Amino acid sequence: MAVSTPIEHVVIVFKENHGFDNYFGQFPGANGMAMPRSPNPPRRDPDHRHPAWLTRAKTAPRVEFFEADIPKYWAWARSFTLCDSYFTDVAGPSSPNHLMVIAADSPIIENPHPTPLFDLPSLPAQLDKAGLSWANYGGYAFDYIKYTNGKNKKTPDQFAVDAAAGKLPTVSWVYADDALSEHPADTPVQRAAGGGNVTKGMAWTVAQVAALVGGGLWPKLAIFVTWDDWGGWYDHVNPPEVEKWTDGTQFRYGGRVPCLVLSPYAKAGFISHAQHSHVSLLRFCEKAFGLPSLNARTAADDGMADCFNFTQKPLPPPA
Repeated sequence: MAVSTPIEHVVIVFKENHGFDNYFGQFPGANGMAMPRSPNPPRRDPDHRHPAWLTRAKTAPRVEFFEADIPKYWAWARSFTLCDSYFTDVAGPSSPNHLMVIAADSPIIENPHPTPLFDLPSLPAQLDKAGLSWANYGGYAFDYIKYTNGKNKKTPDQFAVDAAAGKLPTVSWVYADDALSEHPADTPVQRAAGGGNVTKGMAWTVAQVAALVGGGLWPKLAIFVTWDDWGGWYDHVNPPEVEKWTDGTQFRYGGRVPCLVLSPYAKAGFISHAQHSHVSLLRFCEKAFGLPSLNARTAADDGMADCFNFTQKPLPPPA
């Protein structure tokens, strides 16, 4: 596959547990639903396992965060591209979707116990085979895959250091620590410490992007900021069903989540209504770096094509 873009670095920032309506329900021009304002941080972590997803129309909390809670995310949406038809790939919680953004596959629909070790083809393996580089900054699901287990593993704090030095691999997967991941607090101790504060989580993401810009990487960069799973929050859009789980219930797609696309070649002030998912990010990498399709899911995906214009005058970096 011929390389067809000027992109040399892809950064996938994977935050936690918020749906599209929960963050952008009132964003102008987007397919959103206005709901009451959520406390920040949320008072509890909604059930976001697969059975809860199946009953979401009746049981999911109907609240959202306002622009004042996450102002930079809204500013990025106005300046770059916001996707309002971007779905998680699994109708369940974190771990299956974390696998999807590495391997475009998941043998599980729930978070596993005990920790598994799956023999899955993966984008990191493709990159290695092509002589390209990658790194995992804080992601746990790499250790669920035989090939990536323990490989190229760095801490979340190391990302900003590497980015500011202008020394990043071809593809970076980037995860905040628990307190800044935006995941609602799971325990009373976490709640007492203010865990799940979305404004603080956003500030962490902003700092990572600032490090990228400061390191001089912006001209040939594509950043995707998205959220791993639906988090248990209500979203008014029902995802299309393209794959079933072994019990006959919906496996793919899961709930709708935001995806922000930041790049000199992202369309400015654009809302993408095209159907995308975590698999689309892997397909983008395949196309950008001339890699073969990982599996049938990436082969069928357009790779975020409508979000970019590689012939436009490059956009300035985020302020």
